[in-house]
Amino acid sequence: MEDKRSILETAISALDDKKGRNIRAIEIKELTTVADYFIIASGTSVTHIKSLADNVEEKLAEKGVKPIHIEGYNSARWILLDYNDIVIHIFHEDDREYYGLERLWQDGREINIRTELS
Repeated sequence: MEDKRSILETAISALDDKKGRNIRAIEIKELTTVADYFIIASGTSVTHIKSLADNVEEKLAEKGVKPIHIEGYNSARWILLDYNDIVIHIFHEDDREYYGLERLWQDGREINIRTELS
């Protein structure tokens, strides 16, 4: 089983490989028992959002990590990939703005994915 840091790095890299937009990681473990981290990214279309989710799932599966739950894949406006301690939200850009997860979890610690995970 991969450690959380490796899962974070792999998921973020998979999103970036498929041109995910505005990728952010937020540490929320001090705020809730739901998860330790949220990764939030945007896609530009249903096809793009599905390809982002598919790539994350594929790259993590290569490391032996499988999601415990997936929501929203059929409609693909907001796909949630639940990896227990890490939950990945992939939104259509309009829906991301509407739901505002970053605002809801603003007390979490944003992880600088360029410096902390490199």
